[in-house]
Amino acid sequence: MGYPRALLAPDEEIVVDRHPHWKALFWPVVVSVLAIAAVILLWLWVSGTTWSDTTQTWIGVVAGVLFAVFVGWLAVAPWIRWRTTHFVITDRRVIFRTGVFTKTGIDIPLQRINTVQFRHGLIDRMFRTGTLIIESASDDPLEFDDIPNVEKVHSLLYNEVFDSLDGEDDTPATA
Repeated sequence: MGYPRALLAPDEEIVVDRHPHWKALFWPVVVSVLAIAAVILLWLWVSGTTWSDTTQTWIGVVAGVLFAVFVGWLAVAPWIRWRTTHFVITDRRVIFRTGVFTKTGIDIPLQRINTVQFRHGLIDRMFRTGTLIIESASDDPLEFDDIPNVEKVHSLLYNEVFDSLDGEDDTPATA
């Protein structure tokens, strides 16, 4: 699901629309698999005991509730956060939106961008992701982590900034 076009200005075109890289979901998936394995092992262990059916049922209920809370907090919540995070570049601005219940967002007009940098270490390079750093006219640099294909996004953003600055020279002066 892409960024909603209804939230764009008239005639504004999307150049890049990305969620954070899927590597942000690696640990939540590992936690889910380990939690499922733990519940299966607990079930096998409890079913092999000579405890009463009521005790086994209560252990199963407690384990199920703990499993649901644990996986919900450590796996489902990060997935929802990933799914609702958008990094968008249009022909006029850079848009960053995140959140479900409490939404936060940043809009940076292309004309106010001074520098565009990227950073990615060895692991990020293997996954073709990285951090995009945007410095605007009056603010501290903003860092956007886990941007997929960060070098390509960097290049596209730089071209859009250059085109927007080039377009300022073409506008006639008003008296």
